[in-house]
Amino acid sequence: MSDWNAGVIDEFRANEGKVGGMFEGAPLLILTTTGAKTGTNREAPLMYLDHGDRLFVFASKAGADSHPDWYHNAKANPSVSIEIGTNTVNKTAVEVDVTERDTIYAEQAGRFPQFAEYAAGTDRVIPVIELT
Repeated sequence: MSDWNAGVIDEFRANEGKVGGMFEGAPLLILTTTGAKTGTNREAPLMYLDHGDRLFVFASKAGADSHPDWYHNAKANPSVSIEIGTNTVNKTAVEVDVTERDTIYAEQAGRFPQFAEYAAGTDRVIPVIELT
């Protein structure tokens, strides 16, 4: 895990899920996946979309040309856990189909314009993952 991610995670846990900086005021969770190659628990702070009774995360990697490691881990081992605030729950990570993906991603980009910038900055389709 990068030092930057570790700092965000530490701040998140110290402040009951609230952080400053680029995530200030944004819905943030900590996703714990099992490493696809190592079998080791891996943590990633991610913005999420609470859409009615459904929860989504986005494999944006800030618009990089490759998917984030957590995405590969979740595809290999879809049993994950999430922390929101002070609550930790187990979930299953399921990639949404292409038609639904476009609608959900557009909603996130409408709420947080950096997601539109991420999509514009890469040729890959940024996956949307539902946490069920």
